[in-house]
Amino acid sequence: MRVPVVLRYIGMVMQFVATFMLASAGVSMLNGYDSAYYPLLLSSFITALLGAFPLFFVEREGEIKTKEGYAIVVGSWLVACIVGMFPYLIWGGEFTLINAWFESVSGFTTTGASILNDIEFLPRGLLFWRSSSAWIGGIGVVMFALVILPSMGKSRHMLSNVEMSTIAKDNFHYRSKVIFRILITIYLGLTITTTLALKYSGMTWFDAINHAMSSCGTCGFSTKNSSVAFWDSPLIEGVMMAAMALSAIHFGVLYATFTGKHNNIFRSEVVRTFIIMMVVISLVIAVNLFTSGLYSTFGEAMRHASFQVVSLSTTTGFATADTNTWTPLAIVLLIFCSVICGCAGSTSGGMKVDRLLIASKVIRNRMKIQLHPYAIIRTKVDGMVQEENTQNLVMTFIVSYIMLTIIGTVIYAMFGCDLITSFTASVACLSNVGPGFGEVGSMSNFADLPAVLKLNSTLLMLIGRLEIFGFIQLLFIRSWK
Repeated sequence: MRVPVVLRYIGMVMQFVATFMLASAGVSMLNGYDSAYYPLLLSSFITALLGAFPLFFVEREGEIKTKEGYAIVVGSWLVACIVGMFPYLIWGGEFTLINAWFESVSGFTTTGASILNDIEFLPRGLLFWRSSSAWIGGIGVVMFALVILPSMGKSRHMLSNVEMSTIAKDNFHYRSKVIFRILITIYLGLTITTTLALKYSGMTWFDAINHAMSSCGTCGFSTKNSSVAFWDSPLIEGVMMAAMALSAIHFGVLYATFTGKHNNIFRSEVVRTFIIMMVVISLVIAVNLFTSGLYSTFGEAMRHASFQVVSLSTTTGFATADTNTWTPLAIVLLIFCSVICGCAGSTSGGMKVDRLLIASKVIRNRMKIQLHPYAIIRTKVDGMVQEENTQNLVMTFIVSYIMLTIIGTVIYAMFGCDLITSFTASVACLSNVGPGFGEVGSMSNFADLPAVLKLNSTLLMLIGRLEIFGFIQLLFIRSWK
């Protein structure tokens, strides 16, 4: 593996991150040079300088190899998280080294978990950087770089193959160059539209742009301590639900819908399953909450149930209610939403509806083969035959997800967390959801966890964001030779 080549591409990503730090410093300047101005400006300079070294001293190469592609993708995520710490560390406050690392990883992996006890105390520039990291992470540090750096040439295709899972690419029936155009068009379009809708629903411009970036990045970072509950507005909640749901649908399918093509959201089996899942679970939880007397009217129960279901199913993690006080049935169903989550090819994390659908069909077909040993049964999703290799990868991913969740749960429990906190924290971090239950519920955070568990949480976030296999690949050092 050519290390200088890897470093050159990582340097490009660092330049991109530095640009957003500079933009955040601009927000500080517009707000009277708040206390985050110099930390952001200095962080931008340091990040740009570090990223410039490999660009100046490493010659441009031709095609990159598969192993180099993996190293670039994983390395870019890790480096982005490291340099993303700089504004927090320089600013100070609650941001110790561990806390700064946690907040940075949580942003870039779009998890949305936090260690902050008083979010509203942060200056606006730092709040904007926090949301920016989530927005960058939503589509992927590397995918952003691929869009804006034409110098990569044919190497873009290689990196996209590494960054995007096999399932995520299934609905992109376009050339590599067009895929990047689709990604940026949909992402920017959703962000701008959501910003305008939130502004005219009652938010300030600053709150609107931050919550739009967080919603479209499916992160859940808010500018308020009580998250979306601060506004207590059904209109704002409705706008954010729409933004979260759309951001959790395959961007290729969204593009096809907006351009009038055949493979749209109205014909997609995956999208249909995703929407039905959210609607049914919302109804069940609403009925359960209403009959349990937690809400005086069914309309109020439905309002809060649907928002929490959409928020967790899309791995965003915004909250309008303290779900720790809800019934056991509601909590179990919300945990299920946190595990399955959105669609492949979107900004959401988790196991993905696509994998659930394929796995269920594989199990059903295997049962049929038991009854009819000589039958030839094909597994299809959205009219496409799923190859044996894809089916095996899906089942392997699910088993790996379960094993990592169990391991994470054991580690949390080893350091004194109760079972519900241990399990849901593991799920919330691995699925990049953010809030869990117990000590890490929707109206609390990860601040009180010991340092070792915060590090464990960030490891799960990174593994989950890189679809498990991308990150684990680094453990097999010999394969990089």
